[in-house]
Amino acid sequence: MFVALGLSNVRAAELVVFEQAGCVWCEAFDRKIAPIYGKTEEGLRAPLRRVDTGLSLPPDLAFIERERLTPLFVLIDKGREIGRIRGYPGEDSFWGQLSVLMQKLDASGAGADRARLLEKNLLVDERSPVF
Repeated sequence: MFVALGLSNVRAAELVVFEQAGCVWCEAFDRKIAPIYGKTEEGLRAPLRRVDTGLSLPPDLAFIERERLTPLFVLIDKGREIGRIRGYPGEDSFWGQLSVLMQKLDASGAGADRARLLEKNLLVDERSPVF
């Protein structure tokens, strides 16, 4: 028997990407990483959130110091910045830098707490994920 438990009260970490129209490095990220990101462990833990630098900053992201460089990736959790990746350094470098940020998230305690909660609530047992 599968039991789905809601996680509406759990605020996930997010990987916020600041981008702009015509940015060739944003386009490279969109071709190489974006299509698979949501399926990765990192993407499940910190979903991608896109912000157009030509528009006003959403109020819940006002704490993030913006830069002129795009793309700019900022890993956030519970209203605070964990770290950032400036530019799109290529596929291998991106995943390596993101791994370092995820380790910082875990070290902050917030990421580890969320991972434990997800594991506890989404797994009936070790063999059967809840869908």
